[in-house]
Amino acid sequence: MSVEVALEPELDRLEALWSDGLADAYQAYLPGVDQPKLALAAALIEVGVRLQGLGGRAAPPTTLLVGDLCLARGSRILADHAPLAVQVAFARAIESLSSAAAAEEPAPASTRDLLLQSLGAAR
Repeated sequence: MSVEVALEPELDRLEALWSDGLADAYQAYLPGVDQPKLALAAALIEVGVRLQGLGGRAAPPTTLLVGDLCLARGSRILADHAPLAVQVAFARAIESLSSAAAAEEPAPASTRDLLLQSLGAAR
């Protein structure tokens, strides 16, 4: 795993996810941020939403727990490092994904697109 040293504590117990899509998501968010930790937060949230199977069949309990862990870590990073406008934008993005899933409607956009828009909320 080749991750910046500053990010390693955030990935404790999530190393297996790095090769299972988290690294690719992180790389996708990096160009749009000034702080690598915000890219990691977005990647963790994207992977957490995917693991939970939002809008699809319920994931197994262990997968749900890992998804919860990703969402919690991503949220904590945002709380510690993102401006309030970005935090609110992320909450609204997740809310729109969740409400669409609950209503059995298609999501308004992909998770990545919504989170990329959220990262731009501070600009």
